[in-house]
Amino acid sequence: MSWDDEWFRRWMRRYPFFRGSIFEEMDRFMEEVFKEFGDFATEIPKELVREKKMPDGSTVREMGPFVYGYSVTVGPDGKPIVREFGNLKPGTRLSPFGSPRPMMEVKGKREPLTDVIEEESVVRVIAEVPGVEKSDIKLSCAENLLTISVDTEKRKYYKEVELPSPVDPKSSKASYKNGILEVVLSKTRKKLEGHHIDIE
Repeated sequence: MSWDDEWFRRWMRRYPFFRGSIFEEMDRFMEEVFKEFGDFATEIPKELVREKKMPDGSTVREMGPFVYGYSVTVGPDGKPIVREFGNLKPGTRLSPFGSPRPMMEVKGKREPLTDVIEEESVVRVIAEVPGVEKSDIKLSCAENLLTISVDTEKRKYYKEVELPSPVDPKSSKASYKNGILEVVLSKTRKKLEGHHIDIE
């Protein structure tokens, strides 16, 4: 028996109220934490998990990228508008003890940072879509909804942008330069069908 074991036994005899329940509860708690971490790892989309061979022959597993952020702007009514972006969505999940715990939902496609600017006759949507070619970006628009989609081997983006006013999809123009996508949509009062948008 080592000196540490003897010290621990003496300590438990001196403080018997620490025996059993607290340590058992701590063990249960740690098991749940590790189980939750394992559950999180299995919930990661397969596109975000890669295996890499090292020079010594071993294999290393890489995960990511994981991106989360938000932007805050002030709307025309003076109220703040918060827009989230990335492929992580914060939320809550009930713990084994019944209390809510923070969690992150991981999505395979990243939501780009977007800004919607309403002008007198047009709605301007600006989105950050770095690391892709113009031809990789798919845009479609309905009366009050613009959809931005990219699905390449290295980058995946998806965002449905709610527009503040009805627009005419056929009069829309889009440009892409240095990772920034800009879509200009003319406002309308007529009821119109959806339309695919080409990028100049």
